[in-house]
Amino acid sequence: MEQTLKITNVLSDPTRYYIYQYITKRHKEVTVQEIADNFNIHPNVARLHLSKLEDVNMLVSETKKTGKGGRPSRLYRLSDDVIQLHFPFRDYMLLSKVAIQTMISLGDTGRDALYLTGRRFGVEVIEQEKAKKALGDELNFDEKLSILKNAATLAGFYPEFEANGDETKIYFSIFNCPFKEIAEEHTETVCNMHHEFLKGMFEALFDSVDLIEKENMIAGCETCSYQAFVTN
Repeated sequence: MEQTLKITNVLSDPTRYYIYQYITKRHKEVTVQEIADNFNIHPNVARLHLSKLEDVNMLVSETKKTGKGGRPSRLYRLSDDVIQLHFPFRDYMLLSKVAIQTMISLGDTGRDALYLTGRRFGVEVIEQEKAKKALGDELNFDEKLSILKNAATLAGFYPEFEANGDETKIYFSIFNCPFKEIAEEHTETVCNMHHEFLKGMFEALFDSVDLIEKENMIAGCETCSYQAFVTN
């Protein structure tokens, strides 16, 4: 609860909040000068905002040479910690971790139940996004893609989406995995559950989907990336 209050206090400043949002969408390290230029503020003010975000472990930083000569620059990036804000405090991450571990301990039956739960959760996330925007079932491709982006962002994936011209293939990358801590202990099972979760999201919007994983964070890649072949 104390950490939640600290984070809420840090994000109460609008400029600081938008700086954090900017970094989550950037997917790269940022410098003080970049933040100063993008938000039209003095570098000292930018440094203060970044330091406040680092104080509550929303960001981490390190000093690196940029290859341009001169003094090394301090580079800031998102922390690997999962940031949660709940009022009143509810430890859903602990509950989900215990539930997943319990299902895994039940063997094949438990794993099948876990995969089914993941797929149903994916469908539910999309249905909630559609209901929030008061959208019906007759959606065009761009509307479906927008729903996917919004739902994946709210789920904490920090995603990027790109579609080909004939609306049959969607490329997307995930820069953050909400299940990362558990996946490090049970990689294959949790990644399969995550795959079913994503598949459920697509199946809630498209007539059919063939989801292919290209990269995986737990295997050392920068992102989890996928190709989805869809029928609209």
